[in-house]
Amino acid sequence: MAAIDDLPPLRDVIARHGLDARKSLGQNFLLDLNLTSKIARAAGPLEGRTVIEVGPGPGGLTRALLSEGADRVIAIERDNRCLPALEEIVKRYPGRLRVIEGDALEFQPKEFDNAKVKIVANLPYNIGTRLLIDWISVEPWPPYYESLTLMFQREVAQRIIAEAGASAYGRLSVLAGWRCEARLLFDVPAQAFTPPPKVTSSIVQLHPRKKPLECELSALEMVTQAAFGKRRKMLRQSLKALGGETLLAQAGIDPQRRAETLSVEEFCTLASVISQVREARRS
Repeated sequence: MAAIDDLPPLRDVIARHGLDARKSLGQNFLLDLNLTSKIARAAGPLEGRTVIEVGPGPGGLTRALLSEGADRVIAIERDNRCLPALEEIVKRYPGRLRVIEGDALEFQPKEFDNAKVKIVANLPYNIGTRLLIDWISVEPWPPYYESLTLMFQREVAQRIIAEAGASAYGRLSVLAGWRCEARLLFDVPAQAFTPPPKVTSSIVQLHPRKKPLECELSALEMVTQAAFGKRRKMLRQSLKALGGETLLAQAGIDPQRRAETLSVEEFCTLASVISQVREARRS
């Protein structure tokens, strides 16, 4: 394994600081510095960029991002046991790494109006989907970040990139496709982690659409939850509580179709109709 800097190998760092990965925090430490460098390079040019990283742990990906040229890395870590290991990286790369102790779900970026920002992370398995939806939902749009390069369980990654008609196509596919273009870059085997998870992981990259289809997130979440909650039923049944055949007629969609056959555009049309109905009721 090639060294990427003059800091100790990650296994030594973990042993010295007594860092056992905790399931309650969704932790699986990625030790292969060749892989962390591959992820950093996959994020695209890092020069002149600020990179936000969630869950750096002992700092394998953090080191790769810095060695690959990121101007600055902001690493958000909930586990205070990892802070001494990250402080060693702060000293090795003075002025380029800021570590924030806290919950990424509560992190509110307020300092990036003029910065070029990328989000790159080996996401904790237990909050990865929630974080992705938060990032997709930010206002105003286009967002403060240029791209998202994220690691998920492969099953989740397949749901993010799935298109209409695919077995993995569902709510997450629609929400991701609404505002972003998503693609799977490569898989990461379980053996690359400690402890090895029981699943394969995948790196997904999402680029924000400058002009996504107009619709309200709350309405889109409502219609996708209803439609995919009963995905084996025809839409006239699964969307009955939201207006059923009347709603579908207003959207110009055959009520006998099923959720997995609808494109992202058609779901956005349904969401827009729901918003119009709600607005009409208020007035």
